[in-house]
Order: sequence, then C-alpha cells, then structure tokens
Amino acid sequence: MTIRAVVCDIGETLTSDTRYWHDWATWLGVPTHTMSALVGSVLAQGLDNAEAIRIVRPGCDVPTEWEARRAAGHDEYLDETDLYPDVRPALQQLMEHGVWVGVAGNQNSRAAECLRRLGLPVDGIAASAEWGVAKPDPVFFERVIDWTGCRPAEIVYVGDHPANDIVPAQAAGLRAAHLRRGPIGLTTVAPSANWTSDSLSELVDLLTKAV
Repeated sequence: MTIRAVVCDIGETLTSDTRYWHDWATWLGVPTHTMSALVGSVLAQGLDNAEAIRIVRPGCDVPTEWEARRAAGHDEYLDETDLYPDVRPALQQLMEHGVWVGVAGNQNSRAAECLRRLGLPVDGIAASAEWGVAKPDPVFFERVIDWTGCRPAEIVYVGDHPANDIVPAQAAGLRAAHLRRGPIGLTTVAPSANWTSDSLSELVDLLTKAV
C-alpha cells in the first residue's frame, strides 16, 4: 500500500539527547560522563531513563525537580544544534514527494514549542503532553491516525524505541520504521519493523520508493 504519511518520534530520532543529559548533569552536580553512564545503565535494565536522575538524587520527583530547574532559569530548550544533521534534508525530501509529514513524541509542550520555532519542513508537530496521552498507549497512535487523516496502513511511524514506537504503532495498524541511533536504538532490535535503518536520510530513500 502507498505511503501517504510519515510521522517521526522526537528524541534520538530527530534530536540528540546529548545536551539534555549534559544539562541534567550540571544541575545535579555530577560529571557528564557519569550521567551518561547512569543513563546507559538504567536503559540496559529496561528502566525509564528518569531513573538515572533518581540514582543521583534518591527519592527525587523528576517533574518537581524539573520545575525547580525552570524556576532557577534553566528552562528546557531545543535549537538547531540539537537536530541530527540529516533531519532537515530528509523531511524536505518527504515533503517534496507529496507525503504528509508529522512529528509526534513523548515530550512536554515546551519542547513542541521549541521545535515549531525551528521551522522544520513538516505539516504538524505535537507532543504527548498536548494530547494528554503518551506512548506506548494505543490512544496515542489513534491520535496519530486522526491527525494525519490517512488510513493506518498508509502511515509510517519512525522511532528508535522498539517498545514505545515500533510494537505499539504496528498494533494500531501503522507501518513502523526502526531508526538505529541513540542508546536505545543501537542496543535493541525490532525484528517486526517494516524498515530498519542507521540514518534518517537512508530511511527516507527507502520510503520514497514506496510512495
């Protein structure tokens, strides 16, 4: 079936989390390499990456800690340097092929606002906080379907996380592409994925052949 829409995850699909964890390390007062090692450790155990913050600060309520950061003037932001180099040309290529292109991931509304300000070549940007539902909840992918206005099998969801992205997207009837980058994308496999790629540009070359 023809691909009419492609929707991309955000973290470690379009944006690198490198600076995000550097900023947390600075806030928590630990070396960046220590923070990175802790993130890798909790992910290897199948835990949420927020557990890395709780290791440094036991009992920490991460949303409350985030609000403390904001109050201290350390608000979240994304800029051009956070984008992987292949993002703009890959998204532009999809648009030029007449594909509806969206960005939707598990992010807060602030992250979505920052992405919108970057003027990416997409038809829409959404965050789970704005929709009131997060992956891997099936309702998130129902929202994706309604958002694109396409039939499920005409939509490809692109992400790095098999459990959050690939499996639930396919369960909702979408096709799914596994992007092998970032700590999760490189250390997990998604055997059911319709496509697997090491870069967004390579993936888009594959997808445009099916448009």
